[in-house]
Amino acid sequence: MSPHSSKEAVDDPLWKSVLEQTFIHFLTFFFPEADKIFDLSKKFVYLDKELQSMFPPKPHNKGVRYVDKLVRVPLRGGGEKYVLIHIEAQSAKGKGGLAHRMFEYYSRIVSKHKVPVTAIVILADNDVKYHPRIYEQEFLGTRLRYEFNSYKILGQDEAVLRSNPNPFAVVVLTALMAIRHNGAGDSQLLDIKHDLYDQMMQRKMDRKERRAIYDFLAYYVRFEKTEMIRKFLRLFVFKRKERDRFHLSLKNKLKKNKEGVPLWEPENIYWIKQKEKV
Repeated sequence: MSPHSSKEAVDDPLWKSVLEQTFIHFLTFFFPEADKIFDLSKKFVYLDKELQSMFPPKPHNKGVRYVDKLVRVPLRGGGEKYVLIHIEAQSAKGKGGLAHRMFEYYSRIVSKHKVPVTAIVILADNDVKYHPRIYEQEFLGTRLRYEFNSYKILGQDEAVLRSNPNPFAVVVLTALMAIRHNGAGDSQLLDIKHDLYDQMMQRKMDRKERRAIYDFLAYYVRFEKTEMIRKFLRLFVFKRKERDRFHLSLKNKLKKNKEGVPLWEPENIYWIKQKEKV
């Protein structure tokens, strides 16, 4: 996977899209008790523009690029109770200052909204030692300590991600493969993409979520030669047609099962139910 000067500019919209389109899965991935804390049946409100107005970008886009999202998430229990979740995704190591910036975000958000705020940083860089998670200040007996959720993709266990049924695990796995196989040739990358595609198809999600994750795995791991992405897309279309033919044959066989007993693997039954969504 060769470096590209525009890598972060390409990564930004991919992270923004996949975070928004798979937000429920994101919540349950990072907070296992999310369905007990948040009312996931209600709409989320994305306050990204408000966040940008509070922290305008630097002139000429100088400095390390990062993705910031601010989401209003309703709480269980009825009423208008909600919390704010601040998410930052950074695909390259900065020159320091991340912890301080996270504290500034927290301070301004709390000051304006006066509701609980939690923050999550997704670090997708290739420096295993870079893992900011605390901001501290101390002077003449006055001390401040701010801790935030910091998730280092390079430190994740690949086997655990593969066994995790949450669709967002595929997003993390994709970013992990991009870091680990930086410098790999196009032929190896094609195999990696197909493996990631298979990982995605094994998980239950709706069409919008699948589209967002597919776009992420298709373009986050980039080929050296642009024609390789067309080859991957052609193979993707072929796989989809083959799967559809298999589903049709399997569905017809199931109809002939007079006893109504499923004689097939659970994942095959799942694919029949999901056919219209994919």
